[in-house]
Amino acid sequence: MSTRPFTVYPAIDVRDGAVVRLLRGDYDKETRYTDDPLAVAESYARAGARWLHLVDLDAARAGGYTLTETLTRIVDSTGLMVQTGGGVRSAEDVQRLLDAGATRVVVGSLAVKEPGTVIGWVERFGPEQITVALDTRTGEDGVWLLPTAGWTSVADADLTTVLHRYDDSGLRHVLCTDIGRDGTLAGPNFHLYTMLTRSAPHLQVQASGGARDVDDVRAARRHGCSGIILGKALLEGRLTVTEAIQEEGL
Repeated sequence: MSTRPFTVYPAIDVRDGAVVRLLRGDYDKETRYTDDPLAVAESYARAGARWLHLVDLDAARAGGYTLTETLTRIVDSTGLMVQTGGGVRSAEDVQRLLDAGATRVVVGSLAVKEPGTVIGWVERFGPEQITVALDTRTGEDGVWLLPTAGWTSVADADLTTVLHRYDDSGLRHVLCTDIGRDGTLAGPNFHLYTMLTRSAPHLQVQASGGARDVDDVRAARRHGCSGIILGKALLEGRLTVTEAIQEEGL
């Protein structure tokens, strides 16, 4: 069992104002759950969650974060610490989200395309304010590719190459989604997370994609992850926030 701190992140993905889940990142394979993200966040807070992972799916593909008002309402209403992103393209975007109440800002596409820029943000805002999202899927040759722009295009560099560009940068938090598992309830790819935690032990890696039950939460901790993102499993009642967060303090 890993002794590093472990955090459960209930996730709310928002598209057109609704709480949704995509299957393997496909915008044409969407399940809608409710038009009230605030109500979902409040239910997670009542169940004992400390954090929320909030994603702007519209902005992830097109740029221009659209959930500022929702973010502020969630923070004001629940007191949750919120990690949020989607379409973050500039230092001004980061500052705006922090000012709106975000605890951490998630940077995805730009973190892959312009690591130097994001390293500058880590230095400017601090390592606790930035989470780099390296969402990945395997290519035909087994290399971990890095789709960007809401997973609609693919970067030239692979996962390992980009990860090592952040060596000695001060970066602390990395969120890695196995796109092939995302929304499938097939279980996380622990081979991927073992590789990441061994190759970059100085980073706190959040597992994302496929989590289905409390056993997966335990396994994420056992494999050295610092946290796990829980989306569809919570929305469909496969486990509860209360059950999941009991694993945080073990």
